[in-house]
Amino acid sequence: MIQNGQKVIGTTEIKLDDRAVELPLLEGSEKERAVDISQLRSQTGAITLDEGYRNTGSVRSGITFIDGEKGILRYRGIPVEQLAAESTFIETALLLIYGELPTADHLGHFRHLLASHEMIHEGMRSSFLGYPPNGHPMAILSSMINTLSCYNADIMGMEDEGNFENAAARLISKIRTVAAYAYRTSIGQPILYPEPKLTYCRNFLHMMFSHPNRQFEPDRDVVRALSLFLILHADHEQNCSTSTVRMVGSSGANLYASCAAGVCALWGPLHGGANVAVMEQLQRIHESGMQVGDLVERVKQKKEKLFGFGHGVYKSYDPRAHILREHVAKMLAKGHHDPLLDIARQLEEVALADDYFVSRNLYPNVDFYSGILLRAIGIPVSMYTVMFAIGRLPGWIAQWKEVRDSNSRIYRPRQLYVGPTTRDYVKIESR
Repeated sequence: MIQNGQKVIGTTEIKLDDRAVELPLLEGSEKERAVDISQLRSQTGAITLDEGYRNTGSVRSGITFIDGEKGILRYRGIPVEQLAAESTFIETALLLIYGELPTADHLGHFRHLLASHEMIHEGMRSSFLGYPPNGHPMAILSSMINTLSCYNADIMGMEDEGNFENAAARLISKIRTVAAYAYRTSIGQPILYPEPKLTYCRNFLHMMFSHPNRQFEPDRDVVRALSLFLILHADHEQNCSTSTVRMVGSSGANLYASCAAGVCALWGPLHGGANVAVMEQLQRIHESGMQVGDLVERVKQKKEKLFGFGHGVYKSYDPRAHILREHVAKMLAKGHHDPLLDIARQLEEVALADDYFVSRNLYPNVDFYSGILLRAIGIPVSMYTVMFAIGRLPGWIAQWKEVRDSNSRIYRPRQLYVGPTTRDYVKIESR
């Protein structure tokens, strides 16, 4: 039976105060099942409690599918392995946003929009110069995304698809310009304008590493590595930052404000900053001469945390980590040797041969190898989370669009109150 566009396969029953309540049992397109509790409070006066939302489906979404037990990740039904091998970042972005791989005409049109919108208003240059040199790039990125909306007032109203696509292209194009400007001002180098003839990833590398009198010319492996990194980070279902974008968007907030909020959520070390922790740990092992086996034993004794292993969703090897592992090896084999990769491989080998980690489903996740890849490209550690944000932006845009198109109500979770019961106000002289 189809009810409100959703397949209902039966009902399930719960009992509260000797009263039986029947709740619809729903099935998704990948045979996942969910109990619809949307009417539970109105029927019983009770709510469910699921701190951290680990067992709560907050949305119906057709964008990304994850099977954590089997290590599956698909964008709009297409396995991420195929996209990593065959697609480009911009093609993947359009797949996420519109649900289908773009035609040649659509892809060409969108690339034209990207080139048209890659510049940022000259008035924003003084804003970059106003930040201290040691200002965190994520703070600058979030602030500047909101600032962009001041110079693009038409993004406040995106009732038709043309206006929406224009706004999406502006944001995807300008975020790399903002990121590169933030980096260059932090190191005291002049800001470089984008080059419209360059591809998306090559253009970003130009703005990051060129000089006024000498243009940076990355080899194909470096450009491909950057594209691969962005594709693998483009969306990942209802994670912390994506849920934040949807939450903010449900209020009717514009696309820029919603994505700026996503940047702030991504900034957290438990989310987008995890690969920085991995690199710091690998660097510490390298500099101290510590044996990998010694670190593993300290982790088992709970004296230290092992970064880059385990995932809140995946209970097997993260498919993104597998792709990155293979690409990092190929890239470094061509003359980019990095001792940290050797340590990472040893750490993975020792950990996955130990039942302590295997029994706890502590397999390498995407952060374990992404930092090494960014390091090989030449991206400084301070920019790692910014790179994550650039990659995740198409997913945020797709998720925001899904909220807008569904005409959903504003998101408003309930809570279980555990504070004081009713009490009287006490005047200050009696406290």
